[in-house]
Amino acid sequence: MTQGMDIDDSAFKGVEVIIGSMTPKERAQPQLMNHSRKLRIAKGSGTSVQEVNQLIKQFEQMSKMMKMMQGGKGRQLMQMMQNMR
Repeated sequence: MTQGMDIDDSAFKGVEVIIGSMTPKERAQPQLMNHSRKLRIAKGSGTSVQEVNQLIKQFEQMSKMMKMMQGGKGRQLMQMMQNMR
């Protein structure tokens, strides 16, 4: 799916820094994140709490999509994505 896409490596730097500021337990269980943890991660990564929230939200959305792909709806989703071209 990502073939032919030009992705700038610098776009991943912020994500790497945010993830690097998380504890291993937070990485494994993002649902543990409360405001004080998010604030610590934001300060440690030099980003804002909004950026941390955005990354967590994107992760949750991707997790949902991956679960759908594993279930019976995976083929339907792939067909819908191919039809979008």
